[in-house]
Amino acid sequence: MFSLLMMVLMASIVHSFHTNNAFFLKSQGVSLFRTKKLMRELLFSSSNSNDRMPRHDVRGNDDTVSVDMDPEEEKIQRIFMEHQQKAPKLGFATDVRTLVQYNHGFAVLSTNSKSNPGFPGGSVVGFAPDEEGRPLFVFSGMSSHTQDLLADPRCSITIASKEFKGAADGRVNIMGQCKLIAKKDVTQDIKAAYLKKHPNAFWINFGDFNWFRLEDIQAIRFVGGFARAGQISPKEYKEAQPDPISEFGPHIAKHMNEDHMDSTIAMIRHYIPGMDVTEAIITSVDSLGMYIKVKRTPRASDQFQEFKLRLPFPRPANDRKDVKNLIVEMTTESSATSSAK
Repeated sequence: MFSLLMMVLMASIVHSFHTNNAFFLKSQGVSLFRTKKLMRELLFSSSNSNDRMPRHDVRGNDDTVSVDMDPEEEKIQRIFMEHQQKAPKLGFATDVRTLVQYNHGFAVLSTNSKSNPGFPGGSVVGFAPDEEGRPLFVFSGMSSHTQDLLADPRCSITIASKEFKGAADGRVNIMGQCKLIAKKDVTQDIKAAYLKKHPNAFWINFGDFNWFRLEDIQAIRFVGGFARAGQISPKEYKEAQPDPISEFGPHIAKHMNEDHMDSTIAMIRHYIPGMDVTEAIITSVDSLGMYIKVKRTPRASDQFQEFKLRLPFPRPANDRKDVKNLIVEMTTESSATSSAK
C-alpha cells in the first residue's frame, strides 16, 4: 500500500509539482490507481517541463488498488492541476535572483571546518547581494567561519525566502568560493549595498572586521516552492535581474490578507472552477501573479487540507499601480460572475 506518510515526507523534502499534487490527490481520498493515472497524464504531457527539475517515481509497485471517489471531485482535481501546470511563473533564474535580492539579509553559511577537519561548519550570517547578486559579508577576525574561509574559501550559502515558513516556501543554495576583499578594494558602493540591507551595521568600519564576497560560483540549486525545483547555471544567475514587483509584493499581500481575503477567495473560485476554499493567504506577489496558501475541505470529507496554489495575473504587471489595477480588475470580474450565478 502506498504510504501517505511517504508522500508527506517527499513533499517536505522537495515540494515539486508532482509531489505536491500527488499529496493533494491522495489527501482528497482519491484512489491510488486514479492518482497515478492523473499524475502521469499531466506530468509527462507538460509543455513547460524542465529537464533539470528533479522527479519522483510516482508509479509505486501496485497500480491495481482502487477506491471509488466522487466523479465531481475528480473533475475538480483535474481542472486544478491543469490550471497550475499552465499558470505563468517567473523563469528559474529570475526566481532565484529575486529570492536572493529581497531576502531579509540572513542565511546559513557552510564552510569546511578548520578546527574539525572533514566536517562542515554552519553559521547564521548577515549578507547583502551586490549588483551581480553575489553575496557580500562583513566578518569578525575572531569568528570561526572567518578562519575557515581563510584556510579554504570553498563554501555554500543557503538562503530562504523572506516569507519562509516551511517546505512549500522558496530557498536557494549557492556554492562557490568566498574570498577576502582587500581593504583598498572596499568601495563605497560595497558598503552602501550592505547598509541598504543592514542599516544599523555600525561594525562595518571596525578595524578587526573584514569584507568577503562569494565569487567563482560553481553551482546553484533551489526549491522555489510549489512546482519550482531545479538548478541554474552561474551564467544564467549573473544575467538574470530581480523581479521588480516582488520588492513590494509583501506589502500588497499583507493588505489583501488583512482587508480583502474574501476577494482573494472569490478570485480563486472564479479562475479555478470548483476550487471552493475557506481561507486564502497570499504569500508572495510578483509581476506575473500570486502564490496563495489555501484551506479547503474536499467533497465527501470532513477534514480540511492546506496547500499552495498559483493565481496568475491576466497580463504582466509593470509597477505598483498596475498590480492594484489588475487585482481590482480580477476582483470585479470574479464578483460579477458570482452575482450572475
